[in-house]
Amino acid sequence: MTDLLPLDSTAPRRALGTILVVDDSRTNLTVLGRRLGHLGYLAVLSDNGGEALDLIAARVFDLVLLDMVMPRLTGVQVLREIRGNRDTIDLPVIMLTGRSDPAAAVEALAAGADDHVAKPFDFDVLAARIARTMTRARRIADLKRSNANLDARIAARAVELGEAKSQLAATRADRQRLVASIQALNDEVERLSR
Repeated sequence: MTDLLPLDSTAPRRALGTILVVDDSRTNLTVLGRRLGHLGYLAVLSDNGGEALDLIAARVFDLVLLDMVMPRLTGVQVLREIRGNRDTIDLPVIMLTGRSDPAAAVEALAAGADDHVAKPFDFDVLAARIARTMTRARRIADLKRSNANLDARIAARAVELGEAKSQLAATRADRQRLVASIQALNDEVERLSR
């Protein structure tokens, strides 16, 4: 079951981001989807981990809200799949769980969650955590783009340096040939003048 909740008519035209919400409870999905839509996010809803992984493979999400305890494929298993894939390793994930014990938070964070929120939660707190996590993810993405651009510039400079070294070597070889030629002419002139 995948639902795509449109933005609320009072929300800004352009979504603040696309969030995949994964929870086996239809009620939780509906409430979260509606609340996120009111904030200006585009919410895609999934009620199981397998479908969530298929959705993640098929499109780009800015963040995943992932229920920790689900039948068949748990949230932790889904998270490990996300972190194990080179294409999604940095996808921001906030783990949601009804477990209130500290071990649940440790397990979620150890599996690679960016944050952990215990249910029931205050939606305003969740919204703040979503905004912070997405801002941090954007900064990391910007840094990666800057690093990639810098790497490309370094590679271009290395090619230019290699070409300059080749030209310098060719110029030195030409110079040595000219010096040898001049020396040979000088030797010939000396021989003829004797």
